[in-house]
Amino acid sequence: MASDIFDTPEHEIFRDTVRKFAQEELAPRAREFDEMGRIDKSLFKRMGDLGLLGLRFDPKWGGAGLDWSFSTVLFEELGRWSDNPGVTMGISVQTDMATPSLHEFGSDELKARYLAPAIAGEMVAAIAVTEPDAGSDVAGIKTRAVRDGDEWVINGSKIYITNAATADWLCLLAVTDPDAGYGGFSQIVVPTDIAGFRYDLLDKIGNWGSDTGQLFFEDVRVPLANTIGEVGRGFQQQMMQFQDERLVACVSALAGSQRLWEQTKQYCEERVLFGKPLSKMQVTQFKLVELLIDLEAARELTYACVRKRVAGIDATREISMAKVLCGRVVRHVADECMQLHGGYGYMKESVAGRAFVDSRLISIGGGSDETMVHYLAKILGF
Repeated sequence: MASDIFDTPEHEIFRDTVRKFAQEELAPRAREFDEMGRIDKSLFKRMGDLGLLGLRFDPKWGGAGLDWSFSTVLFEELGRWSDNPGVTMGISVQTDMATPSLHEFGSDELKARYLAPAIAGEMVAAIAVTEPDAGSDVAGIKTRAVRDGDEWVINGSKIYITNAATADWLCLLAVTDPDAGYGGFSQIVVPTDIAGFRYDLLDKIGNWGSDTGQLFFEDVRVPLANTIGEVGRGFQQQMMQFQDERLVACVSALAGSQRLWEQTKQYCEERVLFGKPLSKMQVTQFKLVELLIDLEAARELTYACVRKRVAGIDATREISMAKVLCGRVVRHVADECMQLHGGYGYMKESVAGRAFVDSRLISIGGGSDETMVHYLAKILGF
């Protein structure tokens, strides 16, 4: 969907590039990726060649030096045309969850070794924060990194990690000083080909096109120089990185939801029931209209967040609101579209059936609805 911040010729050229990639190289293989449980890793290199993986990053490291309006175009087109939210999520982990902190706070040495290859698609990254006993409560994580000379020795585990089997390196959040409160966490780059690291994949109910797993660290040793930014600033850096994750989730989920609405409308126009198309029944018309109103409202709130990011204005409050609203809207749209598809909507091959399970994650991952509301209450002074 177009907006005033996307109306330049450069945006339209970029939109065409992303759409062509999604339609020609992702959508035809969407069910294959579901069966694989992950995207074909070689496609990251293809995306790197097209300049899709470092849009907002410094050209010094291979980025494009663009703003959030281009990131929005990227994930609107991927969310709309990839036909696989799991794949879109795996890509967004690379672009907006595992790499922003490294770009913003990492040393030049770390950027050259890990960020530049990620932007080029030669390495795949993952973000490792959530643990079995600490999800949205990030301060509750227990994975420890203990300094031993010029190395960190890491022990612990992470769970629900996207790109678990594909990643070449992790942006790991670990406790480095258990007595320092919020100043006791650090972000550390951990390569996955290192001794003491392993993963187990998890069996999800949806988003089958991404690999999600539990990670285990047993006396994993990495250089102290792998610390992103200052030791003890990891919690604050991760909170900033979460804003990119939440906003890109809103953009891609809404784009996929809009596409589902259009497909459902077409189905209702073709499906004949009691002698006339389902779309000619008032109850169907009213449902579709109300869903479209919800989508438009959620999109405008999301665009308001993007406009603030483009202008360099803090949008934490609005992004938190959008995360809640978009999650509720895409879940509602998926539920109603599944209902309108009838029995066919309950089949795994149905777009509505897949959307029903895929859409459920947005209200959990990257900060649950309850966490967002709790945070907003704090902003309001409650």
